[in-house]
Amino acid sequence: MKKFLDEHFLLGTETAKYLFHEFAGHLPVIDYHCHLPPDQIAADINFQNLTQAWLYGDHYKWRAMRANGVDESYCTGMKNDFEKFEKWAETVPYTLRNPLFHWTHLELQRYFDTHEIINPQNAKRIYDECSEKLRSPGYSVKNLLRKMKVQVVCTTDDPADTLSYHQKIKQDQFEIKILPTFRPDKAMSVDDANGFNQYINKIEAVSNISISNYNDYLLALKQRHDFFSANGCVVSDHGLEHLYAEEYTDGEIKSIFQKIRSGNELSYEEKNKFKSAILIELAIWDWEKKWVQQFHLGALRNNNSRLLKNLGPDTGWDSIGDFSQGKILSRFLDTLDKTNQLAKTILYNLNPSDNALMAAMIGNFNDGSVAGKIQYGSAWWFLDQKDGMEKQINALSNMGLLSRFVGMLTDSRSFLSYPRHEYFRRVLCNIFGNEIENGELPNDITWTGKVIQDICYYNAKNYFNW
Repeated sequence: MKKFLDEHFLLGTETAKYLFHEFAGHLPVIDYHCHLPPDQIAADINFQNLTQAWLYGDHYKWRAMRANGVDESYCTGMKNDFEKFEKWAETVPYTLRNPLFHWTHLELQRYFDTHEIINPQNAKRIYDECSEKLRSPGYSVKNLLRKMKVQVVCTTDDPADTLSYHQKIKQDQFEIKILPTFRPDKAMSVDDANGFNQYINKIEAVSNISISNYNDYLLALKQRHDFFSANGCVVSDHGLEHLYAEEYTDGEIKSIFQKIRSGNELSYEEKNKFKSAILIELAIWDWEKKWVQQFHLGALRNNNSRLLKNLGPDTGWDSIGDFSQGKILSRFLDTLDKTNQLAKTILYNLNPSDNALMAAMIGNFNDGSVAGKIQYGSAWWFLDQKDGMEKQINALSNMGLLSRFVGMLTDSRSFLSYPRHEYFRRVLCNIFGNEIENGELPNDITWTGKVIQDICYYNAKNYFNW
C-alpha cells in the first residue's frame, strides 16, 4: 500500500515518477492569472495566524464547511480566528475525495513541513505551530512566493484601479514580477443602470476625462488601458457567462449609451449590443498592444439571493452554468479575425460538457502566425482538480496540440495555493508516464521531458514574452 501524499503522490508508474522528479518538479512558476491582493504584496505583510492565510476569502472552504453543517458565523461571521479554524479542522476529514483534502495537506507539507492528517485532535497544535511560522519574517507574503519559486504573478485589477500598489512593488525592486491584469467586466455591466452610472463616475474621476457621450467613454477606457500598459500589463481578462457578438451600428451604441447614462434601463437586445461593442473595442486594443486576452466563460453567479443579500458576492454562491457557448464564441472570434485583429487568446470553460467544444474551437483560429496563438485554458474553478485536469488535457490532446499548452495557473486569492502547480504537474506526468509504459507513446524520455517542461513553464514564458 502506498503512503498518502508521499514524494510519488499521483505518480502511478516508474516512468511517471522519473518524468516528474527529473523534468517538472523543480521548475519555477508563472502564475499568469490569480486574484492575489497587491496591497498585501506591497506591504509584504505577515499573516498573524493560519486562519487569516487559509480561510479568509476562501469560498471553496466555506462551501465545504456549510455542506458539513457548520454555521455561517464560523465562515464569514464574527467567530474568532481559532474557532473558525477548529470548524475547518472538523470538516477536513469529511472532505475525502474532494480536492480540498489534497490541497490542504499539500499546503501543510510544502509551506510548513507538517505531514499530519488534520483533524480535531491535532488542530490546536497545527494551528499554533503554523501560525508561529507565519508571523516570522521568513513567512512574509513575498517570502511565501519565493518559497514556491514563483517568477511572475498577474493579479486581477479593475480599470478604475490606480495601480498604486503595483507601482510601489516595482519601486521596491521586488525580483518577482507582480503585474496587473486589465479586468473590465464592470465597464460593460449594463444590467443595472444605476450601478453602471456609478462605475462610469469612477472611470471619469480616475481618467480625469468628463464622460457625457459614448466617444468620451471609449476615450476614458482607452486612457485606462494605456495606463495599465504603462504599468507593465500585458494581459486582459473577462469573466462572462458567455461572449457577446451581436451586430450593431455606431449610431445604435451611442444612443444606447445616452439612454443608460440618463438613468434608464436597457432592453435585453440593447444590453447585448452594448456588451458586444465594448468587447470588440477592448479586443482590438489588446491586439494593438500585443496583449493576451483571456475569457473565463460559463459561471452561473449569485444563485442564492438570500445569502447574497446578507453576505455579498464572491462568498460561495456561484456554480456551473449551462449557457450555449459555441456559435456566439465563433462569431466573436471571427469578427476579429476577419480584419486580422485577433490577439493571442485563452479560452476557459466552467461546464465540462463544453470541453470538446472549446478544444475544437481554438483550431478554427490558430492561423500559423504564432504557435498556440489560441489556447484552450487550464481546468478552471470547479474543474481544477485531478479529474477536471485530466479531462481538459485529454480534450486538448485529442483535438489540438497539448505540447503547445501554456499550462497551469492558481486563479486563487491565497498565497498558500501554489502547490496547485505541483498538483497539475504530477497529473500531467502521470498521464505521459502511463501511456509510455502502456506502449501508447514511444519511450523517448528526452523528448517527452522537454514537452512536459514546455507545458509546465517554457510555453507560458514564451507566449507572454517573459
